[in-house]
Amino acid sequence: MSVVVPLRQEAAPGRYDFNRLLESRGLSLPPASIETLQVNITKTCNQACRHCHVDASPARTEKLSRAGVEKLLDILTRHPQIKNLDITGGAPELHPDFDWLVAETARLGRHVMVRHNLTVQFDGHPHTGESKEYLPEFYARHRVEVISSLPYYQEYFTDAQRGSGVFQKSIQGLQRLNTRGYGQEGGGLTLNLVYNPVGPYLPAAQAALEADYKRELKDKFGIVFNGLFTITNMPINRFRLHLEKSGQYEAYMEKLLAAFNPGAAHGVMCRSLISVGHDGAIYDCDFNQMLDMQVGSGGRPATIFDFDFDALMRRRIRFDSHCLGCTAGAGSSCGGATA
Repeated sequence: MSVVVPLRQEAAPGRYDFNRLLESRGLSLPPASIETLQVNITKTCNQACRHCHVDASPARTEKLSRAGVEKLLDILTRHPQIKNLDITGGAPELHPDFDWLVAETARLGRHVMVRHNLTVQFDGHPHTGESKEYLPEFYARHRVEVISSLPYYQEYFTDAQRGSGVFQKSIQGLQRLNTRGYGQEGGGLTLNLVYNPVGPYLPAAQAALEADYKRELKDKFGIVFNGLFTITNMPINRFRLHLEKSGQYEAYMEKLLAAFNPGAAHGVMCRSLISVGHDGAIYDCDFNQMLDMQVGSGGRPATIFDFDFDALMRRRIRFDSHCLGCTAGAGSSCGGATA
């Protein structure tokens, strides 16, 4: 289990207190719905990206149990108001029950989203060597929405963030998805890309950056896609350690604080989803999950094994300083900008 590392705030105690900031602005952010069930199904990954807030890598072996996967399907069956299953990791495809979960969720008529890193198509499973080249066809068959990170449309910047050779594999992975109909206008198979800044910067305007991506990827590689999500790098875990070691942590937090946007705050993703960990624990969002900030219900930690929809709708969302990342500028969520 991960450990919450106290924020270093010696220079300005409480300066990054997000709850105090909301109070000073007269803002209240209760749950609005639970439209999406997001599950971090495994921390095993074929990559070990510097910015990864999950700290996923080939060395991690944590994964949701078969009983946990079955419980997810039970929750979706009993609660039709939950429209989406958002499967993430690690590389979620490396979970042994991944294919079954996708197929069964699609059979229930729910929308399935997968956070797919593209390179797993070629690298396969780092422990078993199992091939994952079938994924584009599998995704198309079940009409999965594929969401893939591509830090930039140039090789240097992508490889700087995700490792040597990642850009070329990513391009090939996107081309393979395109051949199955993904990203094609009117085709109904959605392919969205994700942009994270390379370093302690806020993302550029989403619409303008999306236009640049579409032009460059189409002209140079013949690649098409539906939309681009810009996501701010959260000052937690691996990225926070990088900021601290490079002496940039305080400056980055000040940048986020200065860019606080009340409009973006109203659209934070924790108001319309819940996040599930590899052990079945429930969190307000994926970032809270990585900080072990578990949701409580009836005085005890909430899990999928005692899932209570009504209690979750009455919960008080747990905020902390990292929430400044979701509310800076145009906002940031798993679906991109929020304002």
